[in-house]
Amino acid sequence: MQDFTGKVAVVTGGASGIGEGLAEALLEAGATVVIADIEKAVLDDTVERLGGKGEVSGIVTDVAHPESVGSCADAVFESHGACHLLFNNAGVGGGGIAKPWNWTPNDWNWCFGVNVFGMGHCVAAFVPRMLEMGEEGWVVNTSSSDGGFQPLPDLGVYAASKAAVSTYTECLANAFVNEDTKLRAAVFYPGGNGLLETRLWNSGRNRPPELARERPHLDKQWDYQEVKKQLQTKGVQVADLVELGRSALQGIREGRFIISLDPAASGELMMRRAEKIGRGELPTIKRDGIFE
Repeated sequence: MQDFTGKVAVVTGGASGIGEGLAEALLEAGATVVIADIEKAVLDDTVERLGGKGEVSGIVTDVAHPESVGSCADAVFESHGACHLLFNNAGVGGGGIAKPWNWTPNDWNWCFGVNVFGMGHCVAAFVPRMLEMGEEGWVVNTSSSDGGFQPLPDLGVYAASKAAVSTYTECLANAFVNEDTKLRAAVFYPGGNGLLETRLWNSGRNRPPELARERPHLDKQWDYQEVKKQLQTKGVQVADLVELGRSALQGIREGRFIISLDPAASGELMMRRAEKIGRGELPTIKRDGIFE
C-alpha cells in the first residue's frame, strides 16, 4: 500500500501516546481515522485536537471484551463501509515491576486480557470483513523489543504478552500470504528515537477493580518521572511520537513484516540473540542495568 488517501484506519489505544502519534500520521497521509479507546474524556479531547488535521472520529472501546470490539467494528463498517488499516495498539504495562515469581494471577489476567486477547478480539471482529472487501489492507500489531528480542527480567508478564503478540502476528502474516489474500500483517516495535512518553507507564488507572492485585507489590516500583529525569540527564530525549507513526506508515509502504525506526540495529541485536540460542545459551542476561 503506497497511498493512504481515503483509506479507513482504526487505531486502538489511539487517544494518547503511540496510538495518537499513529492517528496523527495517518491523518497527515490523508486517511480517515477512527480512534478506539477505553477513556472517553481523553478520547473526546484527542478527537477534538486532531479534528483540524483530517477526518477523525472516536469510539469508546474496551478491547478486553469481545462484545465491545464487535460493536466498534459494526460502527466502523456502518459509518465508513470499510476498514483498510487495523492498528492493534492498545496495551497495558502489567502492573509495575516484579520478580517473575511475584506476579499475581490478576496481573496475568489483566495484562494478557488487553495485550493479547484484545488483539485477538480485534482480528476476529475486523479481519473477516476486511477479507470480504477483497481490497488491499494491513493489520499492524504493536509489540515491544521487551517482548520481541530483549526481555527485561522484572517485566516478565508484559514481556510474555508482547512476545505472544509478535508470534501471533507472524502466524497471521503467513496465513494472509498462504491464503492468497490482499491483506498483510506487520509487527510494530516502537522506540529507537528516545523515551516513549506514553500513558502505558500509568495504565493501572484503567485496571478493572475485579482484576486488582491480590496482594501488595513485594518489589521496588519504578517512579516514571524519576526514571525520565535520570535518562534526560544522560542525554536521552523524549521521542517524537508522530515521527514514530510516520515510520510505521513507511514500513507499510515498503511492505515490511517487522517495522521499527532502526531495523538495522534491531536486526543486529536479533542476530546476536540467535547466535546465543544456537549455542544453547541464555539469550539475554542483564547485570547492573547492562545487557550482555
